[in-house]
Amino acid sequence: MSQNLELSTEHHDPLISILHKTIKAAIKIRAVLMVLVIFWGVADVFYVIYNQLLAPPFLLLNPSDIFKTFAAFLAVLIAIEIFQNIVLYLRTDVFPLRRVMTALMARARKVIIIDYQFVSTRLMFAVAGIILASGDTYYLLEKIMMGALNNERIITGCAW
Repeated sequence: MSQNLELSTEHHDPLISILHKTIKAAIKIRAVLMVLVIFWGVADVFYVIYNQLLAPPFLLLNPSDIFKTFAAFLAVLIAIEIFQNIVLYLRTDVFPLRRVMTALMARARKVIIIDYQFVSTRLMFAVAGIILASGDTYYLLEKIMMGALNNERIITGCAW
């Protein structure tokens, strides 16, 4: 598969090469910060569960409490997806298709935790449209990438 050379450190202009290295260093710092956010999010999940279980009625969760717990869990999962996207920025051999998946996951979180009593019909249709568009984009990009991979295998004679 052809390489994604958006931030290649090998460039004919030395200034561009230095700038790309600086950007890569900033991306690595973001990765470290995102890991801290993930740990903070895990601690928040424990905190939310602890508070919900100790609030009256003791050791019982009502639907609102369950949604708060789901929201905390999904926030951590989205943070993990974002971390994986940050790592993908550093790689040059991968087309960054996972960004679309992270957007889908964030929209799914919104749908799960949304309070349907206070949401207009227009907002629901807008969220549904965004989810459908993101899903279609992911499907088409995946299909294009698989087609490109299969064509490259045919051209290079690779059977796997």
